[in-house]
Amino acid sequence: MTYRTKGTCSSQIDLELDEEHIIRSVAFTGGCNGNLKGICRLVTGRKAEEVIGLLEGTTCGFRKTSCPDQLAKALKLAAART
Repeated sequence: MTYRTKGTCSSQIDLELDEEHIIRSVAFTGGCNGNLKGICRLVTGRKAEEVIGLLEGTTCGFRKTSCPDQLAKALKLAAART
């Protein structure tokens, strides 16, 4: 699934969930390269619901969202589709 982010430096998130909502892959386009690679490594192999609970509502500076928050939104959509 490809998710177009809103309000962040990254422009999109590509992710794959299996039928049990385990995150199989995540990749961000744009944003803070090292930080986002780290997030991808940390969440791969975890259940989407667990990651949503950890990341949802995270802000970045003065913004009301962040790349982790956008990942939580993308995971919610992907989980609803499977």
